[in-house]
Amino acid sequence: MDLQLTDKRALVTGSTAGIGLAIATSLAREGAAVTVNGRTQKRVDDAVARIAAEAPGARVTGVAADLVTPEGTQAVLAALPEADILVNNLGIFEPKPFAEITDDDWRLFLEVNVLTGARLSRAYLPGMRRRNWGRVVFISSESGINIPVEMIHYGVTKTAQLALARGLAETTAGTAVTVNVLAVRKRPPSPPASPGRRRRP
Repeated sequence: MDLQLTDKRALVTGSTAGIGLAIATSLAREGAAVTVNGRTQKRVDDAVARIAAEAPGARVTGVAADLVTPEGTQAVLAALPEADILVNNLGIFEPKPFAEITDDDWRLFLEVNVLTGARLSRAYLPGMRRRNWGRVVFISSESGINIPVEMIHYGVTKTAQLALARGLAETTAGTAVTVNVLAVRKRPPSPPASPGRRRRP
């Protein structure tokens, strides 16, 4: 299948494993110049090597940066000042009773699951509009519609992603720039006996 992505510049956040890595690999196979992102250099290097092995001839680079921090965001924007495709995949989840979800938990979930995507969209959308071509995709979840009782804070952030994507899509009306949400149907796996916060790498 030719999706006509040759030479398109793509950034996939949280893409050193799982859904993000699969998306980055698929984009590379379609000819896009892909930038993968994770928090550690080793994981980024491993992901780059894996994509290169699975997609011979792929143009793939990586940036190790924590997008929750201003420094991490700036590092990604310095490495990739313009993008034609932005996949906001970075996210965290954590099963926790509602009464135990602290203000700090709420702030962290909103920062990681919502604000990282908002920041990068704000940075890249002007260039997409100027070139009159672009794709912004948010990796959300069915939990944004059917809020899981064991992860209400997670579900709220997924709902926020739906609203953010819808609003941004309205701003690109009449252009060849699209903003969409991919709602993953499967919920995150059940936690181990001593649960800890799970984060896409």
